[in-house]
Amino acid sequence: MFGGFTTTPPGTDLGERMLNAVASQSIRHLFTQSESVEVVVRCHPASKLLQGSIDSFKMSGRNLVIRRDFHVEEMSFETDAVSIDFSSVLQGKIRLKQSTQAVAQVVLSEVGINQAFQAELVKKRLQNIDTLELTNLSGGEPVSFSDVNVQLLPENRIKIFAKTELPNGIVPISLVATLATERRRRILFQDPEFVSDVVPESLHGISQILTMAFANILNTMVDLDRFDLDGVTMRINRLETQGKRLIFSGYAQVDHFPGSG
Repeated sequence: MFGGFTTTPPGTDLGERMLNAVASQSIRHLFTQSESVEVVVRCHPASKLLQGSIDSFKMSGRNLVIRRDFHVEEMSFETDAVSIDFSSVLQGKIRLKQSTQAVAQVVLSEVGINQAFQAELVKKRLQNIDTLELTNLSGGEPVSFSDVNVQLLPENRIKIFAKTELPNGIVPISLVATLATERRRRILFQDPEFVSDVVPESLHGISQILTMAFANILNTMVDLDRFDLDGVTMRINRLETQGKRLIFSGYAQVDHFPGSG
């Protein structure tokens, strides 16, 4: 279900109201579902709209779902001035005359991150891994990781538990690492450290090797380009853990308006 849309405040010019309605409809294309989304398009004086000039576009939403499995607690972005083809608005679309950038923020919850590890898109990247590092431990058989559980810690730290499925049984693994970014689009798990207190002492040796291999796999997985929204490319300038939330600040490049490409 999709609900909770807010478009324009009372007293807004007719042209702005039309633009807000079209923008709201277009934003629906970004998410599988949401609790609420607010869209506000500003254009003063209203006559500038006829020339396709907009002062700003702002979107904010709560409890969003992307691609059915990826839960976002909050997302917002706001552009500076934008140039559009006004005739497209009359056709129920918004076409940009040129790409534009927006300040963006995305907030993920610890619960949402753990749900993402249950998504098929993620689980299949943790199954049947046949790197030499792992097959040396499994007698040549592919290795899978499952039951991933994440805990967010202060100072951008993260703790991860998982199970490794080997031909001769299950080996638990656990690590702590520092979250960082690479080229503004990839999330890295830096300086991973094996955590032994949840692993039986007899398995410490093999668990430590598996834990480091798991950290290497994680460093290849979380790339924002794999989760691009329709027409919107996200880039990260900064990330921060705050309690049970992970906050990304950065920018979004909007090449075309969602649903109007």
